[in-house]
Amino acid sequence: MNIKAILLIGLVAAISLGSCGGEEKKETTQSEILKEPGDNSGQPVATTSDPAKGIGKFQNVELTHPLDEKMVASGKEISEVKCLSCHKLSDEKLVGPGWKGVTDRRTPEWIMNFVTNVDEMLDKDPESQAMLEVCMVRMPNQNLSDNEARAVLEYMRKNDGKN
Repeated sequence: MNIKAILLIGLVAAISLGSCGGEEKKETTQSEILKEPGDNSGQPVATTSDPAKGIGKFQNVELTHPLDEKMVASGKEISEVKCLSCHKLSDEKLVGPGWKGVTDRRTPEWIMNFVTNVDEMLDKDPESQAMLEVCMVRMPNQNLSDNEARAVLEYMRKNDGKN
């Protein structure tokens, strides 16, 4: 065996032992992970417990009046790549529910929390679980940033005829 192979085996062993060390792992809560957009303080942000707002960090989404057309265009581009293979802009179900009327049925906070915190919402939010029973397929996490999610929400509002 040459020296490179021995060093590689030693490195792998050291990494393995280090990752399996005896340190107790502290369980991280969702509120410790989620931060307000642009917040670099490292402080936890409370998650909402209001059923109309869903589960997540969005507790007050300020909507634009009139619609921000630049955000609408960005939301359209994002949704064409990440959303519209499973959702229709009508009320017709494809894989997931149709988007028509979603901004009338759900609060902006619920929509933002759902698209940015989909796994926890599907696991704990009653409205999300009811949709899952109908659709029979878990929505995959699309890893939307807060800004991307906000742009998609603006596109949904435009689709619903909001001004």
